[in-house]
Amino acid sequence: MKRRVGVVDQGIRIIVAIAAVIVSLVIGTSTALGIVLLVLAMLLLVTGLSGFCPVYSVLKIDTVSKTKESDKGHRVVH
Repeated sequence: MKRRVGVVDQGIRIIVAIAAVIVSLVIGTSTALGIVLLVLAMLLLVTGLSGFCPVYSVLKIDTVSKTKESDKGHRVVH
């Protein structure tokens, strides 16, 4: 399992997962939409914490490399 989810992507996934749980609790966890939101939150949380997304693997998307490439130009010389 190659890590394909970058730091920014992970943060967004975790924030959206927390928001989905809150909305699910507000509308009711026993409703159809509440259950869908909880499942979505679980998937986002797992992929956000692990750094691996199966969909990214299939589509060959890699947000980790993009983060590393953008860091190359920001060197501080003293």
